Amino acid sequence: MNSTPHPNRVSEEFEEMEMDFPVINMEKLNGEDRGAAMEQINDACENWGFFELVNHGISHELMDEVEKLTKEHYRQCMEQKFNDMVASRGLDSVDTEINDTDWESTFFLRHLPVSNMSEIPDLDEDYRKVMKEFAVELEKLAEQLLDLLCENLGLEKGYLKKAFYGSKGPNFGTKVSNYPPCPKPELIKGLRAHTDAGGLILLFQDHKVSGLQLLKDGKWVDVPPMHHSIVINLGDQLEVITNGKYKSVMHRVKAQPDGNRMSLASFYNPGDDAVIYPAPALVEGEEESSKLYPKFVFNDYMKLYMGLKFQAKEPRFEAMKATESTNLKMGPIATV
Repeated sequence: MNSTPHPNRVSEEFEEMEMDFPVINMEKLNGEDRGAAMEQINDACENWGFFELVNHGISHELMDEVEKLTKEHYRQCMEQKFNDMVASRGLDSVDTEINDTDWESTFFLRHLPVSNMSEIPDLDEDYRKVMKEFAVELEKLAEQLLDLLCENLGLEKGYLKKAFYGSKGPNFGTKVSNYPPCPKPELIKGLRAHTDAGGLILLFQDHKVSGLQLLKDGKWVDVPPMHHSIVINLGDQLEVITNGKYKSVMHRVKAQPDGNRMSLASFYNPGDDAVIYPAPALVEGEEESSKLYPKFVFNDYMKLYMGLKFQAKEPRFEAMKATESTNLKMGPIATV
């Protein structure tokens, strides 16, 4: 099956860069092109922090149902609340740039270690059922990808899953977002620039309305919307575990004057008590100074991140380094 071609509506500023955006056909991992596909994944992790998957094994019919029910839920349960918030804050008539608010309507579904699906109001049974099924497929894909990263990094199979495991397994959840049409897109961001705190992020995004951009070589680059693709990006924890070989990347969502953009970002993150540090195999035989990143408990990093999300990641790493020697007694990675 051929992947859907990139949309033609690409701004001139980003066109050259977007054409090179890494798109991985996962079917190629099962044949003679496996080596080239693995190298493409490795290059994307080293140089982009993002890549887009096609032929990833998740049913297109399931994805279509998720999209349909997500958009219906927004119209029925979220749209009026969003409009009321905009009106109450006067966001539709601002004349100066807004830096403390995002033009998005969101809610969060937690899947692991314990689901909160039954606690979310206004979710009908069909939507709950479909989202549970989608989460199972995404979890399998996330763990497959982590093992592909292990292979590229020369780590033992299962290392990253174990590193994320903690005592109760990983944290896994989905941020369901809609980005409605914005009358002042030049003054309000859909989502302000940030790196993701966690591990591996799997995004099912709208294929008709664009907006997601990543920062590469000092320029904002569009992440191309493609039908039935899953966009992958790396979070801060993978940067730490790989000792900087792979890096999390700043990204943002531009508000758009037309169209409502759907975004389902699923975060496969370490467990709260998972201890995160550079994989010994990636710093073996090197000087202590080559260990560029600290050791910390994931939940401690998250507490810091919540107040500093929209700032550079480096000061967060430095802050964790400063507390490393006093707050952390290292033990072995918890195993499944």
